[in-house]
Amino acid sequence: MPKKKPVVVVTRRLPDAVETRMRELFDTRLNVDDSPMTAAELVEAVKTADVLVPTVTDRIDASVLAQAGENLRLIANFGNGVDNIDVQTALSRGITVTNTPGVLTEDTADMTMALILAVARRIAEGARVIPDEAWNGWSPTWMLGHRITGKRLGIVGMGRIGQALAKRARAFGLQVHYHNRRRVPTAIEEQLEATYWDSLDQMLARMDIVSVNCPHTPATYHLLSARRLKLLKPDAIVVNTARGEIIDETALTRMLENDEIAGAGLDVFEHEPAVSPRMLKLARKNKVVVLPHMGSATIEGRNDMGEKVIVNIKTFMDGHRPPDRVLPSML
Repeated sequence: MPKKKPVVVVTRRLPDAVETRMRELFDTRLNVDDSPMTAAELVEAVKTADVLVPTVTDRIDASVLAQAGENLRLIANFGNGVDNIDVQTALSRGITVTNTPGVLTEDTADMTMALILAVARRIAEGARVIPDEAWNGWSPTWMLGHRITGKRLGIVGMGRIGQALAKRARAFGLQVHYHNRRRVPTAIEEQLEATYWDSLDQMLARMDIVSVNCPHTPATYHLLSARRLKLLKPDAIVVNTARGEIIDETALTRMLENDEIAGAGLDVFEHEPAVSPRMLKLARKNKVVVLPHMGSATIEGRNDMGEKVIVNIKTFMDGHRPPDRVLPSML
């Protein structure tokens, strides 16, 4: 008799190839209209599923997990960050949590470098000039940005993405500095020609560009606080492709409004998908470049994420430890 397929509830639309393969392997319930599930729908999902496949838009907190059915044994997150999941509560209830590390590294590093260039060279602003019919021809003093070669880049978080960004930054002639919870091995520092700062405060005060590339955890919430943002040089720019909660967005907004820093490039926001009217006004004034959380948005990356989710589910259901299990010590 064929083995019963596990019930897998997927909370958002995934690439067609991924959804098709999941339907072949599992008893998969898809979200065909791609709207984020409500809290009530998430509760219903955890009551009925053997496996839940959420995304960053789903808040799987203690109140949702408290209503999980006895069959829910795996939360296979479609994404690297798991700040949307109460991992500790899940594990206490015997529910394994997995993620999709590694596959988004190059895509996110590409977007981070693109934002650095966009802010420094006023690319987004320039891209609107011709469609708005506001261009009267070349001028030697018009639309002047800043050269990035020779500038100091401070990377906050030197994990996979931070290191991938450092490689790109070196190619553009940037001097790489970094702050990390743990210093990376000497061989990596030498390869990246990276300078380590034990003190985040000291690093921030000396950088021309600051890029946030660390995960969002309780320890990194508002890591770039109002006090720390005040340490930045007036001509510094800030780029964030990690999580919006890592920066005190209200303080950053105020500094941009008062011209206390030169600019910012943001792919993530503290209360997304909501973006504050003040931030939108700054974007219209070309003081900040804002993107709709698209740092990892490549076809290749999404397919790779889906493959990791499938491997994690299949390995777990076959009675083995999934390769991308998330533990509290990793957070």
